[in-house]
Amino acid sequence: MLGEGGVISLVGAGGKTSLMFRLAHELALAGESVLTTTTTKIYAPLAQQSANLIVCRSVPRMLEMAQEALKKHHHITAAAEKLPDQGKLRGFTPADVQDVWNSHQFRWILVEADGAAGRPLKAPGEHEPVVPACTSHLIGMVGLNGAGQPLNVQWVFRPERFMPLSGLAPDAEITEAAIAGVLVHEKGIFKNAPAGAVRIAFCNQADVPRNLAAGRRIVRALTQKEKTGLNRIVIGQTLFDPPIIEVYDLNAESEYES
Repeated sequence: MLGEGGVISLVGAGGKTSLMFRLAHELALAGESVLTTTTTKIYAPLAQQSANLIVCRSVPRMLEMAQEALKKHHHITAAAEKLPDQGKLRGFTPADVQDVWNSHQFRWILVEADGAAGRPLKAPGEHEPVVPACTSHLIGMVGLNGAGQPLNVQWVFRPERFMPLSGLAPDAEITEAAIAGVLVHEKGIFKNAPAGAVRIAFCNQADVPRNLAAGRRIVRALTQKEKTGLNRIVIGQTLFDPPIIEVYDLNAESEYES
């Protein structure tokens, strides 16, 4: 479904970290060499998410350490530095990720390239998302817990940016059509997508019937659009089994709706 290797960047909101480590686990079980990292900040992984953490500012030195670790483990997480006051890790620059990819040391590099402060929905700021140019697959996430909720800071990260992209007023009900609109808008969740990257919309948190129905309405809204820029839509539940519930393949267009 993903191919034979590449750089997968995750953007949007509603489960990027859990999906990143879930994907890493599945790929590592298949014998693939996997690096998980970030171009922003992530919480230090739990042992069950990633048992092998390298923190090093120098990419060449990190690669040396990773080469040794890969003799015993298929999955490694790496970051540039620890932020003890936040319990987080600061990641690498997009150029650093390019250097790691050019090293051919990992079959897969998974990058959390966006932040959402724990909200299920977001719209990117001017400086977001921070997507490496070498990204082969860009996964844009939305948390289905936000569907039907009021458009405010409790449910949406950067609601002031979400409003003009969705056409909704403050505190208006967040409809599935509005979420679909933010997914395909040129300034929406897939903003800064590298040319040629496979674009996958992942509707997460479909572990309850209400959310699964909302995910299907988002799919319906997207498939009714002439141009979406999307290759695939997935409805899933990253914290449960099976993580992928439904998959819809689209004939992606090279242009976004604006």
